[in-house]
Order: sequence, then structure tokens, then C-alpha cells
Amino acid sequence: MGKDKGEYSFSTCWNIKRHPIGSGMIDEIRELGFRYVELNYNVTEQLLETIEPMIEHGKIGVSSVHNTFPHVPDPDYGTDSVLLGFEDAERRNKAIDLLVRSAEYAHRYGAKAVVVHPGEVPFEHNIDHELKGIYHEHGVDSPAYRSRWQEMLERREALSGTYLRRIGDSLEEACDRIAAKGWDVSLGIETRSRCYQMPTLREARKVFDRLPDAPVGLWYDFGHGMMMERMGLYDNAADIELIKDRVVGIHIHETVGLSDHYCPYVHSGDMAYFDRFLPIIAAAPVKVYELKAACKPEEIEASHDLLLQKLAGLGA
Repeated sequence: MGKDKGEYSFSTCWNIKRHPIGSGMIDEIRELGFRYVELNYNVTEQLLETIEPMIEHGKIGVSSVHNTFPHVPDPDYGTDSVLLGFEDAERRNKAIDLLVRSAEYAHRYGAKAVVVHPGEVPFEHNIDHELKGIYHEHGVDSPAYRSRWQEMLERREALSGTYLRRIGDSLEEACDRIAAKGWDVSLGIETRSRCYQMPTLREARKVFDRLPDAPVGLWYDFGHGMMMERMGLYDNAADIELIKDRVVGIHIHETVGLSDHYCPYVHSGDMAYFDRFLPIIAAAPVKVYELKAACKPEEIEASHDLLLQKLAGLGA
């Protein structure tokens, strides 16, 4: 049994593919010492049949659920989608309905937040995949990368305002509906892992300025932030100041190169870079590890111990 992880939560993305029965998945996470879980977007209604009694009996707490929840097999409403920014009113209304449904489950389980991938600037093909290939083959400073990156950025910047406005409209409507129900649930728009996806930290700030009193904040995914910084989309250290007052939750993991969901400090061997996120970790209302299946229990334990040592050094 791992040491008690206190307020820290753990995402089911780590072991969901290993468990056909939900209670077994939760028991394995409890063995790591976690009292709370984030139920991710692959959790089905069938898995919930054995998880819900555990929640009801206090065997596990739920920190957050990840939209769209429970699992929706339609990729239009999945994690890599235009979602809250759809131009088509019918599709966007369905996306809002599904977000409100996720908030209803969060409320039912006593969770504080819903993690939301709000949208993207659509491209004809997966330009992020192409750019990451050039990045690995030729490097971020190569002419091939710089020229393709510039093409991506021009389209992204030309269209992002329109998509951001629609995302803001959708979030406003969802928040009004959640408030009318009296649910105390925040919506956290997540920093993303592909360069055409939204929001950047600066885009997130625009949403918050538009909705100053709404329960909408940033879900700061550190690994994704590291990837986007390496690719050239934004600078975490410079932009943290813009959003630190609106962080509702965090995904704790680290990126090695452009591969994410590793244990901080342990897998990269870098004892300094991740430190920039420590003040955000200390202050975040909801703290969730989001690790890949390859992370072993002993690595998770070692990483958490290092993180606590670092936070103690901050006086956090």
C-alpha cells in the first residue's frame, strides 16, 4: 500500500485499459495511497455500476470528472474536437448539453470540477502530427519546422478569435444552466497537447476576462504546457502570471521530449524545469496526477515524494 496521498487525486487514465470492472480499477488506485480519483472520459456507465457504490460508501472520493462523462463514443464530442466552438448550432447545443451532464455527475459525486477540452481551430489534416514529426527529425530550429510552424500559426491566429468567441458563448450558457440547478461545480478549460487546440494561456485569460464571475477557470495540464512551449506556442513561465488567479485544477505529469504523462522529476531526470509549476500546485484547489500506464507504482511513489520535498522547500 502506498503512503497516504492526502488531498492529491489520481486519474483513472492510468489503469482503465486494464480493468473490465470499475471497482477493480478504483481498488488499484487506492492501493497507491490515493483517497480521491478523477474519473476520466473513457469511464463508461457500465464501469460506474461498481464504482458508484464505492463513492456512496465513502471508499473513494471523486475530485473531478473529465468531460464528456460518462464516455460518449461519438468523436464529434470526444477529447479532440471543435466541441464548444462548433459553428453548427445543433452540434454545439449537443456539446453544451453533454457538458452540463458531466457537471451533473460531478455534483452527484461531490466532485469540485469538470475538466473540459473546449475546442480547436480545425485543420484539413493533423498538422500537429506533421509538425511533431519534423520536430523529431530536424529539430525546432530547422527551416522545415519554422516554415511549417509559421503556416500553422497564421491560420490559427486568423481563426482563433471566432472559435474563442463561440467557446465563450457555450461556457456562458453552460454556467447559467449549472447555476440555475444550484450545483457548486467549476468548469476547468484545459491546456492542450496539440498546437491547433485551444486554449493557450493567453486565450484562456480572454475567456476569464469575458466571464469574470462565472465558475470557469483554467485546468492547467503541465505536461501539455511543456509540449506546447517546446513546439513554440507559448511560454509557461512568462504567461503563468496571467492565469494564476483562475486555476481551478491541475494535471500533474511531465513531458520527456514531446511524449507526455510521465512522473515528474523521475522520468526526465531534470530536477529544475518542473519547479516553475510548484506555486500553481501549492495553490490549486484540485490536484490530480494524470499518468500513463507505463508509470510503475514505485515511480509514482518516488515522484510524489520528490514533489512534496520541493513544495516543502517553498514553504507550501
